[in-house]
Amino acid sequence: MTAKPASLVTTAQPEDYFQLLKPRVMSLVVFTGATGLVVAPGSINPFVAAIAILCIAVGAGAAGAFNMALEGETDALMRRTRGRPVAAGRVPKGDAMAFGAVLSLFSVMLLGMNANWLAAGLLALTIVYYAVFYTLMLKRRTPQNIVIGGAAGALPPVIGWAAATGSAPWQAWLLFAIIFLWTPPHSWALALYSAGDYAKAGIPMMPVARGAKSTRRQILIYSLIFVPVAIAPALTGMGGWVYLAVSVLGGLGFLGLALRLYRSRAGDPVGDEGPDKADTVGREAALYDVKAEAKPARNLFAFSILYLMALFAALLVEHLTGMTALRF
Repeated sequence: MTAKPASLVTTAQPEDYFQLLKPRVMSLVVFTGATGLVVAPGSINPFVAAIAILCIAVGAGAAGAFNMALEGETDALMRRTRGRPVAAGRVPKGDAMAFGAVLSLFSVMLLGMNANWLAAGLLALTIVYYAVFYTLMLKRRTPQNIVIGGAAGALPPVIGWAAATGSAPWQAWLLFAIIFLWTPPHSWALALYSAGDYAKAGIPMMPVARGAKSTRRQILIYSLIFVPVAIAPALTGMGGWVYLAVSVLGGLGFLGLALRLYRSRAGDPVGDEGPDKADTVGREAALYDVKAEAKPARNLFAFSILYLMALFAALLVEHLTGMTALRF
């Protein structure tokens, strides 16, 4: 019996293929997609709703698999991402691409056959947009990559709404706008304390291409635009008193952290990078355990996740419990 050529030997485990799905990102995608489905008017068969949420999750995972396959060499250069399955060599690039292709076909076709083809088309658009337009065309070419590419992550509530109603009205696109405008301050806050990694990998994220001071200013500008848009559902009949309270109080906190970050030195050169926390305390801790100068960026990054989750959770609670909308 002949041995396999070394090039065909793989150390991949089931958990590596699960990691290809980017489960942390997927969880947020599923949550916002489910919110769009629940907030949409009318009713939907529970089985069809479950299928729609599954398809949104699988489609998001497919996009993540494509992204990791296409960025394996780049991910290997960055401390935050070098442990990913393709970057670490546990899953071959071709296998990751095939995995993403199978998941894409499965999710789009299943959604189209069980819900409607508008929702399926939007899901297909999301996958292609993230894998091709963002990963291959934008990420290495412009510091506005995350702004333009953020549309992919903002589409799930529109997909959910379309799955429930067969249409995508302006209310669905308001949910899209909330996520779209949230993405730059969220992502650039992370980039401020990961700029060294991005520079090493040749990715022109805003702090690398325009500097930390410009990035902090743009984060503040986007935050000033984002927060009023985040409050808007309470003024349009989509959200109620709970949503109004969450959006206003959380928005004030968001703006406060953005202003503190603007006044800080986060992202400015302050000497050596210090110990490689990805090796000493693990990748999860490396995302949040930063030097003192970078804490304002870390705090905004962490709070932004909580705020977005709270906004969509408030909408979910109100619509699932039948709370009435605000009347002015």
